[in-house]
Amino acid sequence: MTQANRIYELLLDYAADNARITELTVGLVWTACKAQRDGDSALGLAMSPGLPTRTLDWPGTLAGKTLAELASWITDWEPYKATVGMAAINCSLNARELPAGLTLQPAPGLGNLAVFEHFLPQLQGKKVVVIGRYPGIERYAEQIDLHIIERQAMHGDYPDPACEFLLPDADWVFITASSLINKTFPRLAELARDAVTVLMGPTVPWLPEFHDFGIDYLAGIEVTNSDSLYRTAAEGGGVRIFENGAHYRIVELNPGNSMAWLKAQIAQCYAEKEQLTQAMEAWYGASRPGRYPAFTRLSQITTRLSRMDSSYKNLWDIHHSQPS
Repeated sequence: MTQANRIYELLLDYAADNARITELTVGLVWTACKAQRDGDSALGLAMSPGLPTRTLDWPGTLAGKTLAELASWITDWEPYKATVGMAAINCSLNARELPAGLTLQPAPGLGNLAVFEHFLPQLQGKKVVVIGRYPGIERYAEQIDLHIIERQAMHGDYPDPACEFLLPDADWVFITASSLINKTFPRLAELARDAVTVLMGPTVPWLPEFHDFGIDYLAGIEVTNSDSLYRTAAEGGGVRIFENGAHYRIVELNPGNSMAWLKAQIAQCYAEKEQLTQAMEAWYGASRPGRYPAFTRLSQITTRLSRMDSSYKNLWDIHHSQPS
């Protein structure tokens, strides 16, 4: 498995979820996925491709599928399928307890820029590269040394190939999480390895292993009102989601924080593995015919637990090799 593939293997590990999808909307700006689990609903977002099409072959068939089924679409190169996959992954991850971090309370009208407002004092005198044009970001052009790379370049933005030239010399890099959908994330993270790097946007999946890819901060969303957020996304909302059900949340991925977060995930995963193992032993102990029905689920959890253990060991080594 290559480093480029690894992030997608991790995403699929975490989203091996049998919860059923109740609603899915491919909105103008955001694709929103809702699922039901034990009486509670979960919601995940991903940025829509913004490419008009009439030829999708799956509309009307997605409700009732499991999150794991649609999560597998993240590896597809068709942009709409990959977007639906990312929304399903975030729906699964958002159902878990969020990591310790800072929830941003933005000034009115600056919700989508709250992350830049938060880091602005640290960006003074630094070379800052932002992957993706955020509405209103030009307000900072006279305050910091700002360079914007945008696939659909406008207003003096740099085109995609500029990342090879700008990122290695940057002090701070803000990477849109939609790069996970279009598969540019692994290369962008590699180019930004010497910078302070923030993976940001409502598409961010809450994964502690991003530390392994050189990401220093995650700036994703905390869902405060899933009904309002879903309705706003379905009605074409863009930045208005930050006024209707979502706030930015910042998590620093230093070794200590990442280890604590990962340890909690390992404990939860181990408890589920033990529960399924005991159920499997009872199944075969009762001499029931056929294979244990949740065998595939148990296998998935065992694989995820192994990967999380490896990541925890890497963080442990880093943390204890640093001078005190």
